Amino acid sequence: MRKLSTVVAALILATAPLAAQQPKMRVAVLDFDYGTVKTDVAAIFGSDQDVGKGITDLLINKLVNDGTYRMVDRQAMAKILAEQNFSNSNRADPNSAAQIGKLLGVQAIIVGSITQFGRDDKNYGGSGGGGSWHGYGMGSLGLKKSKATVEITARIIDVNTGEILASSQGIGSSQRSGTSVGGSGSNWWSGGGGKLDMGSSNFGQTIIGEAVKGAVTTLGAALDADASKMPTPAAPPRMAVSGLVADVSGVQLVLNVGSAEGVRVGDTLAVTRTGRVIKDPATGKVLRSIDAPVGNVTITSVDSGSAVGNFSGAGAVKIGDKVTSSQ
Repeated sequence: MRKLSTVVAALILATAPLAAQQPKMRVAVLDFDYGTVKTDVAAIFGSDQDVGKGITDLLINKLVNDGTYRMVDRQAMAKILAEQNFSNSNRADPNSAAQIGKLLGVQAIIVGSITQFGRDDKNYGGSGGGGSWHGYGMGSLGLKKSKATVEITARIIDVNTGEILASSQGIGSSQRSGTSVGGSGSNWWSGGGGKLDMGSSNFGQTIIGEAVKGAVTTLGAALDADASKMPTPAAPPRMAVSGLVADVSGVQLVLNVGSAEGVRVGDTLAVTRTGRVIKDPATGKVLRSIDAPVGNVTITSVDSGSAVGNFSGAGAVKIGDKVTSSQ
């Protein structure tokens, strides 16, 4: 008996969080600003690269896979922003972000910036001029140490109030060392020619790519934890269902209302039949109908215009009987 009680208690504890889960918040992530690190980015890749968009794409992928939030489609968001002509500079402003969020139909919007995107290379030893922090001559043997650090910050903004609900940070770093021959060693920092693709395996294997991944991973985890600070989205009001029984086959009923009228699988609707009709004795106008209960139907399948369910009750259901639900 004691073992059984222990098992029951464990099951209750395991299922309690599921029962307490709140609806997922619908959010959008705007491209992160990277203005403060543009010089560093150009120095690393040889030209200006939109690392803000690249990091945002990686963050969205992580949040989607984590499943904590419901995310807005990237292309749909870009279309709306283009139509409204919002510039990158004003998207980080809480008021502008809140306005964008309302247009996107989200409860909250995530904005952020890249505050550090850099490297720190050091070379030791080598023949000729002795040790050097910056380089060594052709043919000299030395030890090269490289380190990359990426730091990003993000804020969650309530679109209804413009309030900053949470502020989070993600930091990632990576370092490597090894011997190399000056002038002929591999370049750990190269992003390759053309447009930078942060989602590619080539970039992910570079030291700066590893730092980016670390920063996105830690920021994504922080944003997941911040979900508890979000206001609980209100459940959409249910539609009142009112329809008729269209077919009877044993206990299986087909109704003339479906998902378009708010019927969902699992719903239980009341089945009634019109009994007495009360009329105004002076005008003959129907004042009200007194419906008699027949039973209930539990919906098992639904399409747009009809539903199928199983009937239960003491009465004998007929075609034309009413099916209703409360608001």
